[in-house]
Amino acid sequence: MTFFLQMLITGVVVGSIYSLVALGFVLIYKASDALNFANGEFVLIGSYICLTLVAVYKIPFLIAFVLTLVFNALLGMAVEKVVLRPLTNAPVISVIMATIGLASLLGGIVHMIWGHQTKSFPPIFSSELIRIGDIIISPIYMWSFIIVMILLAIFTLFFKFSKMGLAMRAVADDQMAALSMGISVKSVYAITWGIAALVAAVGGILLGNINGVDASMTVIGLTVLPVVILGGLDSIPGAIVGGFIIGILQSLSVGYLQPIIGGGIKEVIPFIVVIIILMIKPYGLFGKGGIERV
Repeated sequence: MTFFLQMLITGVVVGSIYSLVALGFVLIYKASDALNFANGEFVLIGSYICLTLVAVYKIPFLIAFVLTLVFNALLGMAVEKVVLRPLTNAPVISVIMATIGLASLLGGIVHMIWGHQTKSFPPIFSSELIRIGDIIISPIYMWSFIIVMILLAIFTLFFKFSKMGLAMRAVADDQMAALSMGISVKSVYAITWGIAALVAAVGGILLGNINGVDASMTVIGLTVLPVVILGGLDSIPGAIVGGFIIGILQSLSVGYLQPIIGGGIKEVIPFIVVIIILMIKPYGLFGKGGIERV
């Protein structure tokens, strides 16, 4: 039982980070009907920027954290303006191909600047383990979970009650109706990309503190894809629930199945779950019918 709870806690923490990154994925899909395949690169860039500020320029972590979020948000808005805005009336497949090209471009730039070696954050959180009975929790896991929960609560309130949040929901529901009400769709698009890049940076910083930073972090871009498909491509609650489900299943599969069938199950299990769920609910657990498949 202790081992199960230990794996469960690990899955919940990692799943919460998946939920946050998936939130950006869903926002872009709701705004433009397109999947952003450069999401993993935003995660990687955020982690490298924060690591550089902390390890090279010796900036306190909290200040580096905020500066990284600002940088990534501006990067996301710049990408929307330079790469995506010219494709406003283009077919969805063109937008998707543009994000794939963008992922290759950003990945290449990251490798040129930071190389391929795994880099570690200097110790930021306490190394003293937290014990609850026989269960051991690392402080980085606890703080990651708290940070993600706070951000998810902030974004939930933002989308529900703020003027910009309501405008984003209006654009996602009906762009023409939003335009007729005087809402600037271009501004909403830019802010959507900014928020998506910002939450990706948070995920990158937290995962970087847990596992170190290297190019393999872009895999989270592919891991989050089954998360949003599982929850429903157009559902923010679905992204949150899907993140926890995938995170927990990955952790339990590592603990119970990997010793039996070998490595790699962690990467495979999300896609197996997604295939099973889609056979039962084609639009995901919380998705709406009528989603265009590309």
